[in-house]
Amino acid sequence: MGKTLGIIGGGQLGMMLAEAAGSRRRRGGGGGAGGGPLSGRISDIIVLDPTENCPAAQAGASQIVADFRDRGAIEELARRSDIITYEIESGDSGILKEAEGDAVINPSPDTLRVIQDKLLQKRALSENGIAVAEFRGVASEGDLRRSAGEFGYPVLLKARRDAYDGRGNHRIDSPGAVRDAYARFGGRPVMVERLVPFQMEVSVIAARSTAGEIATYPPVENIHEDGILRATIAPARVGAEVAEKAGDLAERVMEVLHGAGVFGIEMFVVRGGGPGPPRLLVNEIAPRVHNSGHHSLQSSETSQFEQHLRAILGMPLGGTRLVRPTVMYNILGQDGFEGPYRVNDPGLPNTFLKMYGKATSKPRRKLGHVNIVAAGGEGVGDLLGRLEGVRGARIVEPAP
Repeated sequence: MGKTLGIIGGGQLGMMLAEAAGSRRRRGGGGGAGGGPLSGRISDIIVLDPTENCPAAQAGASQIVADFRDRGAIEELARRSDIITYEIESGDSGILKEAEGDAVINPSPDTLRVIQDKLLQKRALSENGIAVAEFRGVASEGDLRRSAGEFGYPVLLKARRDAYDGRGNHRIDSPGAVRDAYARFGGRPVMVERLVPFQMEVSVIAARSTAGEIATYPPVENIHEDGILRATIAPARVGAEVAEKAGDLAERVMEVLHGAGVFGIEMFVVRGGGPGPPRLLVNEIAPRVHNSGHHSLQSSETSQFEQHLRAILGMPLGGTRLVRPTVMYNILGQDGFEGPYRVNDPGLPNTFLKMYGKATSKPRRKLGHVNIVAAGGEGVGDLLGRLEGVRGARIVEPAP
């Protein structure tokens, strides 16, 4: 008999996890990724999300409508589930720790507690010999001013919790900007980092199973706009030595963290002053499937969503080989517009449009993505050329 899977969060990541489990097919919803080796392993999916009819619910999951930190809702989810995982880091790790008696929770609530707090995350990595940008905790404006002076301007001030897609990060370019920068966080716990002049950001999707098996995907290259991931290039445009180092570094990170599942590990490629290869610094870690892994739906032997389910279900991990180069492009809500929208599928060859079923557009909101897949010997350069056609397609427009 299959198990009931509980997910903290029911956004697009929860939607694609539900589809990988085949829940739409079993519930008669059609489509999805039903069938295959996961069929029968999961009999039901329940998500906890504050938005009614969230994307995962549209993919066939049952839903508990409540805040991610609601004690009663988390306890209910644990009672109704055999296994709990998450697609967002906003769940209360303390309550989840208490709920381990009712359900198996992966990744570990202890790991979630560390990753939720960027300062604790950086400390854990640094204490285990994993290179990161220089950082300090900040308890006052004076702390910030002293640390920034030691690092040298510019520096990056970060909210320690509940910050993603560039929200919660603020660059400080001079001593005169310190006071306003500190005040803008309104007393939230913050940390400061030396700004790293990186060559590019890459990320590695890594998985560990409940049996301890670890698998990593080839590194991909991330392109951001205003702090939000806009495109991912698979494979990253780095040499073989850097790619191998990124995979090795991801495995070291996985040895530090606890619990099963997929992790998204972001790294900076930093060019050193000498003739040797670039250095790699770990930037941030997500204890879940990750936006930079969406390419795997079409590019890889096993999608990151199926891999996550395999990992937490105790199944052997799937292959991670990149079968065909792919560029993933995020579809974001237009600036200056909020409301219902319509979708225009450009129908371009070898492109795969995935919309997330969100009812309204908001500026910079992630509404969907397109995977542009190589065909007929195309390389990354060809895919980037085709990306310009996708950029100009106006996939999302205000509803008439």
